[in-house]
Amino acid sequence: MKYLTAALFTAVTAFAGAATAQNTPVVVELYTSQGCSSCPAADAIMHELAGREDVIALALHVDYWDYIGWKDVFADPAHAARQRAYAASGNRRSIYTPEMIVQGSTDIVGAKPMKLSEAIAAHAGKPASVTVGLSRQGDDLRITGDVVGTPPGVMTVHLLRYAPSQTTEIKRGENRGKTLRYNNIVEGWTELAEWDGSTPLDLTTSVSGDKPVVVIIQQQNAGPIMAAARLR
Repeated sequence: MKYLTAALFTAVTAFAGAATAQNTPVVVELYTSQGCSSCPAADAIMHELAGREDVIALALHVDYWDYIGWKDVFADPAHAARQRAYAASGNRRSIYTPEMIVQGSTDIVGAKPMKLSEAIAAHAGKPASVTVGLSRQGDDLRITGDVVGTPPGVMTVHLLRYAPSQTTEIKRGENRGKTLRYNNIVEGWTELAEWDGSTPLDLTTSVSGDKPVVVIIQQQNAGPIMAAARLR
């Protein structure tokens, strides 16, 4: 079933992507767990998204299902904290897996390719209110940004890396006996700075290694994502 879901999503998003001009990539965050039997279908969708330039797909593995028999090897408590912040911002009482958050504002429960495709297209069609650019020379990463029109308020500049692909053999828990592939596994999420948009953004930070670099500019308190950029 997960392969049918992924194939359907590929067909739908190919159409949506061709029909919409992109100003900035749309960020899709998947909150997932290796201990969740409902998550492999959503993980398969992330595999389809991972190769797209118009989408920054991020898999944030959470640790709150570790107690049921399998410790997720990619889990980070900070990911669950970010998911809880989204729940609080959206007046939702609980968190769960799998959940997708599109552009910091649209939440999708489970693996629903049609709904996800519609959300991506809707956010991609909005005019950009913030721009962000990245350049790297050696271990120096330069981040620039500007506001188009009225500043939307205080924003946070986030930096993260991700592992493009990993495979894990699950030996216990709800997915025991399965060997599952995961894509764009988030690690090292850092809040670099706050920016009010009144002057152009221009900062430099240090990065190392060859894993992709992602910068997200987001309104405070788990608000909407205003802009994002990636260096592969």
